[in-house]
Amino acid sequence: MRPVEPTGSDGARIALAWLGHPVTVLALVVLVLNDHVFKAAFPGPVTGKLSDVAGLVLAPPLVAVLVTLVVPRLPARAAAGVALGSVGAGFTLVKSSGYAAAVASDLWSVVSGPSLIRADLTDLLTLPALVLAAWVWGRARRDPVGRRAARLVRLVVLLPAALVAVAATSPIERPDAVATKVVEGRLAAGTATVPLSAEDGIPTWWRISDDAGATWRDPVDAEREALWKRVPTRIGPDHRVCVAAAPHRCYRVLSGRVRVEESDDAGRTWRLSWEIPERQRELLKARYEEAGPDGRRITGQDLAVLDVPGGGHVVLVANGRDGFAVRDVDGGWRRIGFTGGEWGAEPPPLGVISPADRHADPLRAGLLAVALSVLVLAVSGARAGWAYGSGRVAAVVQAVFLVVGAMFLLGVWFADDLALPLMVVGSAVLLLGSTLLALIPPRAREVPGGWFAEVVLAAVLTLTLTGVALTSWLYGRPVYAMTAVLLAGLATVPGLLLGWRAARLIGSWRPPVDPPYPPPVAVDRFRPGPAG
Repeated sequence: MRPVEPTGSDGARIALAWLGHPVTVLALVVLVLNDHVFKAAFPGPVTGKLSDVAGLVLAPPLVAVLVTLVVPRLPARAAAGVALGSVGAGFTLVKSSGYAAAVASDLWSVVSGPSLIRADLTDLLTLPALVLAAWVWGRARRDPVGRRAARLVRLVVLLPAALVAVAATSPIERPDAVATKVVEGRLAAGTATVPLSAEDGIPTWWRISDDAGATWRDPVDAEREALWKRVPTRIGPDHRVCVAAAPHRCYRVLSGRVRVEESDDAGRTWRLSWEIPERQRELLKARYEEAGPDGRRITGQDLAVLDVPGGGHVVLVANGRDGFAVRDVDGGWRRIGFTGGEWGAEPPPLGVISPADRHADPLRAGLLAVALSVLVLAVSGARAGWAYGSGRVAAVVQAVFLVVGAMFLLGVWFADDLALPLMVVGSAVLLLGSTLLALIPPRAREVPGGWFAEVVLAAVLTLTLTGVALTSWLYGRPVYAMTAVLLAGLATVPGLLLGWRAARLIGSWRPPVDPPYPPPVAVDRFRPGPAG
């Protein structure tokens, strides 16, 4: 006899049994250990693929539980199909498209902090792990979670643990160029891959150049010992370093900027040798994640000068997140980047940027455009209620919603990546509440349709104009965020005027007047009627 398809709450019970199955729990443990222990101890393709396999086994039951929490009456087979299909399709898209991987990295960074997801077609070899996940679902279908206590344990313990395991991937090493030295006639470049070390200027990784900065290699043991023991600590910014063969020629880096100055009189006067202008540094701050407050990690950190045989000298400068810069013997400057930790990778071009390079900035810009459109709706609704004479309480409530929502929105623009999700959710909830109050004014049945048409038109106009201004900023014109915010504020004025003017279509509220009735006729019930 064919088994009856479980529906309703049985679907949720099967999803919880799927999440609590020993194979799923084992995948959870493997994912956590591999991301935070094995990858660091045994880096390579094996540990990389192991995370993909464990994630593909763990993700479908996690999605199924979340889906059944949102849609409690969803049948078990439909929940499993949605979970397996969405995980498989999403994994295939991200691993086969570089653009999709970049978008996924930015979205995941908003949820769980700085994250990096790479497109790699070889990762698709792990897709058969979904077959194992489907087999586990079949086993869980035979034994759904029945007792309330068991369901509660899975919801309170396993669900948060699975969410944290999936979200908290292994940390990304974002190297900073923090130190430069000359060791036994060779240039040495020091980087820090731990944020704390980067802030303290303590290098955790060194590279050596045998040809005055043209190529680089790992140091040998003797050079490594010299780097850590015999060579003095880094000089740092604002201190001059002079050429050994010509002591009157000196260089220095300025703190807080990416700027190198040179002097021909032993440091009495200085002139510009090379720099990244502040406008271009502003765009680099948007490109580099974890650039620090006001781009503190995109500044000159250290400088070294090497005399070369035959006369002349080479200068090596450490510029934090932007990598190193080298002045060749002929006086020309070039930047050396290490994007993603790969030494010698091409550094990002100066003065050029696109929304795909800005990580969470498109989210901030989109939310601001929507918020300004909501502002138009709220002001229009408050004005309509005030004109009608019965909406003053709603206007006050709207004002409170908008003030608190503006505070959260301000936090979205200035919060770091860890606080950004809270700011986004808080502002979205408050702005949604304000929108509902604006679109549903008191006695909405008596508001003419023309008012709704003009108010919606005002909101759409605001969304369009502010979207143009903010999209232009995402492409680097204007460069500074505050300029873009001011332009977006100016772009809101036409919509505000149109929404305010729509109140002319609403008349003043008047209390209803009872229709006149004929005067009552007095009847004497004791008077006898006419004789029949």
